[in-house]
Amino acid sequence: MSGGSAASAAADSGAPGRLFIVATPIGNLGDVTFRAIEVLKAVPLAAAEDTRLTRRLFARYEVTTHLVSYHAQSGQAREDELLAHLRSGRDLALVTDAGTPLVSDPGAELTRAWAAEGGVVVPIPGASAVLAALVASGLSVARWTFEGFLPRSGKERRERLARIASDERACVVYEAPSRVPHTLADLAEAAGSDRRAAVCRELTKLHEEVVRGTLGELAARGSAGDITLRGEFALVLEALVDGRSATVPGAPETPTVETARAEIARLVAAGTRHSEAVRQVAAATGLNRRDLYRTS
Repeated sequence: MSGGSAASAAADSGAPGRLFIVATPIGNLGDVTFRAIEVLKAVPLAAAEDTRLTRRLFARYEVTTHLVSYHAQSGQAREDELLAHLRSGRDLALVTDAGTPLVSDPGAELTRAWAAEGGVVVPIPGASAVLAALVASGLSVARWTFEGFLPRSGKERRERLARIASDERACVVYEAPSRVPHTLADLAEAAGSDRRAAVCRELTKLHEEVVRGTLGELAARGSAGDITLRGEFALVLEALVDGRSATVPGAPETPTVETARAEIARLVAAGTRHSEAVRQVAAATGLNRRDLYRTS
């Protein structure tokens, strides 16, 4: 059944409406799926975290569906209105500012309530910042966990960090720009400064950037102001194998220019920018960065 017919069948049959959980782009508006646009055009109502942002997507793809706001502060009255809409046999699309609703975004209460009534919940998958960060990290991430935003302070934060450190799977953490250096330092302290990680910024957007290194290196760069603290961030910790990072820089005790150049080539092949690879290897080996840049 196509998205359009799926979105209209409930009202035609007299059955309760369907709740469509629609993933939207995390940055680049070209990343929306055909099915998502089909559903958004067919439903009579869409509930959006921020209608101003959703209207940009609607304008790009000529979607004229009526929009209402539904966010973390909407309150019970708006949830009751949306449930009444579904009970009347009319379909509803739920969207968030970016990515998939319910994943570090509003929508869980509405979805639980409708599912508890036996209502149909239809996922419309699409762009995901978690998956984008994992594949862009250049790390070993076959098995992974998602922590979302960590508690800002206190015992709960310490306990969450300890759980992350003891888990051998890769881990994705979201963070606000201003708190990235602090979180990198806390992760380095909890999980070890030699655990490899990646700082993913503005994924799919114009200023997309991925900075890779050990947690110790990344924490040092963060505290030195060497990481751009603008935009949206996802931090990825590499999976562990036998208690160690799955990828190891591997610089010998007495580094040579030849081994350093080989390591630079490995990092570039894994997706690191040449200048960033040179910077990382120079920091790890103590060799002159300008010499490495000229000879690699």
